[in-house]
Formats: sequence, structure tokens, C-alpha cells
Amino acid sequence: MCIECGCGQQPHEKHDHPHRVVSVHESIFADNDRRAERNRGYFRAHGLFVVNLVSSPGAGKTALLEKTLGLLPLRSGVVVGDLETDLDAIRLRKTGTSVVQVATGTLCHLDAAMVARAVGTLNVKTLAVLFIENVGNLVCPAAFDLGEDLRVTLLSVPEGEDKPLKYPPLFRSSNWVVVTKIDLEEACGFDREACLGHLGRVAPKARILELSSKTGAGMDQWCDELVRAYESRPKGL
Repeated sequence: MCIECGCGQQPHEKHDHPHRVVSVHESIFADNDRRAERNRGYFRAHGLFVVNLVSSPGAGKTALLEKTLGLLPLRSGVVVGDLETDLDAIRLRKTGTSVVQVATGTLCHLDAAMVARAVGTLNVKTLAVLFIENVGNLVCPAAFDLGEDLRVTLLSVPEGEDKPLKYPPLFRSSNWVVVTKIDLEEACGFDREACLGHLGRVAPKARILELSSKTGAGMDQWCDELVRAYESRPKGL
């Protein structure tokens, strides 16, 4: 958990000023929400459709983006968040896509201000879609609106079918949930029906997609859904 956003802190019974933690949380999130609304207005003014990809580390965000950027018939840009290194950004630039790396240091999420600064380095007038590859974390990103149109949470088969029950805030806040690495279902003993049942319980309004970036299964449907979402996006201020 990151000290900066306060998500790892809990009020202590013996603390002289127990309400300070609560007020700090409220201030941070209120500031972020205001920045996110400014981002949203900027994105819509430029006709930009923004997708925030969130997941645990290793769920396949970068692999999914690599495949998507090669298939999606819409000019895209990417903002990549990671604590250290630009390894994911290097991979994605090989597709010919404009990519901005954000090194968050100790922060385990992207916030709206970081996204605004990163987007400021892109020529958004040439883009139709902006993907934000968030820091791998199933906790903190749930609390931070980035101004996105679509929040997509990835759940990989090797993680197990119980993740929605263990991390409900993130799944509940998601518009779509993508079950990735479905080619490993048999090898991992993944209980698909249980997973879908958990998702239905925790995130009943979320659109569920299943795919494998490795084999390509489900990728056409994923891209088709993105195109439809882009075409139906809110426009203007």
C-alpha cells in the first residue's frame, strides 16, 4: 500500500488526533475527483475515448494491449503506469503507437494529475482512443477516477476464480471485466462457472468478456466491443 494516498493507514485508538487520517483521505480524493472532471472535459472536447485498464501484476494488461493495438481500427495512444522501469512502454512502442511512461515511484496507482501531465505530451488531436495501463494493483486504483470513459478490470485464469470476492471494490467499480489467459483454464483447474457467479454477485452491471491474448481467442469480440463503445461515447463538453 502507498503511504502517500493513505490507503494503508488506519486510525489508531490511542492516536491524539484520530480524525486527521480521515480528513487527509477526503482531501486527497476530493482533489483527485476535481482533476478527473477536468480530464474528462478535456478528453470529450477532443473526441478522445479513454479506457483505464486495471488488474493485479501479471494479469496480462501489456499483452492485451500489444494485440489490441495491432487489431483495433482506431488510432490509439497509451499511458503506462509502473513503479519503476519502462519495460512495458518499450514493448508497446514496437507496435508503432505513441506511448508515455509514468514512473510512480512509491505510488501503487495512477491519479488524475499524473494522467493529465502524461496526456499533455501526446498529440491528442491525432488520436481516437487513449488506453491507460494502470499500475498492477487490485486495491488502490479503485479509489482514483482518472477521467476515463471505461474502466476495464482484467482477471487472469491463473489468479483463481475467487478474486472478485477478495477485492470487491475494484470489480464493483468496473464497467467491464475481462477474463484473460483462458487458454490456461484446464491447466490451472479454473472453475469458470464459479468465477462468473462471483462476478455476477459482486459486479452485476459489468460487461464480461473472455479472451486469450496468446491464442487470439475472444480478441475480435473485444475489439468490436471497443469500437462500439467508441462510437457511442459522450461527445462534447
